[in-house]
Amino acid sequence: MFRQTLAIAVVLAANLLTGCASQKSATLKPVDPFERLNRRVYAFNAAFDRRLATPASRTYRNVTPAFVRTGISNFVDNLSYPAVIVNDALQGKGVPAMRDTGRFVINSTVGVVGFFDLATRWGLEENSEDLSQTLGRWGVGSGPYLILPFSGPTTLRDGLAKIIDPGTSPLAYVENSAVSSGVSVMRLANSGSGSSGGFDTESMALSAYDPYLVTRSLYLQRRFYLVHDGFMPEDTFELDYTIDAQTFRQASIELGGEVPFELAPLEEVSEIR
Repeated sequence: MFRQTLAIAVVLAANLLTGCASQKSATLKPVDPFERLNRRVYAFNAAFDRRLATPASRTYRNVTPAFVRTGISNFVDNLSYPAVIVNDALQGKGVPAMRDTGRFVINSTVGVVGFFDLATRWGLEENSEDLSQTLGRWGVGSGPYLILPFSGPTTLRDGLAKIIDPGTSPLAYVENSAVSSGVSVMRLANSGSGSSGGFDTESMALSAYDPYLVTRSLYLQRRFYLVHDGFMPEDTFELDYTIDAQTFRQASIELGGEVPFELAPLEEVSEIR
């Protein structure tokens, strides 16, 4: 079943994304042909987060000890870490592939199947690679921007990667449904970022601006940064908002902490659309 899914996804990627590769890989411009539908889904996700996901996440944090939450987070991250190793190799990154393999082996054994992140203590920091980044490095465009119900912002390329990358996890080869369901619950509890974009625009004093456009800009900047390993010339952005350093830092941390806020324009928040 996985091989069939993989084959279908690869064919879709080749046919649907190649047309987007004509854009220069060092240029970031929103491609959002489904904006009207995306906005509706975004509003649904925001309401879902506000009424259900956020209260549930808050309850989880209140009743679960911090060390337990950390252990679950480490375990879930470790399960998906083989995807990082595979994509290191696909991008020709030999040294990172060896380091990430060492990290996975250490945490899976001495770290008790990943509940303890000993590798970080020993100097093997967590890396971030996925198939979407690999395709981006190969020159494949990101495709249209999408908002998925209960999931949040993505692009066509990112969405396809989310289908294929889990096939590298040991969990993909476990036929016990109870185990799979249990890990899914852990992953859901660990996500904690909700489905409307990973951050609350009101908490960042951005309520006067269009939260949909802010979310889109931040998401695309973060993904662009990851694909290009941090190389982000300032003239590559053609986005809806420029965001001051402090706000960009706060938002990027809530989106995953991967974006170097100093690369954002340092003036005031302004709409450039």
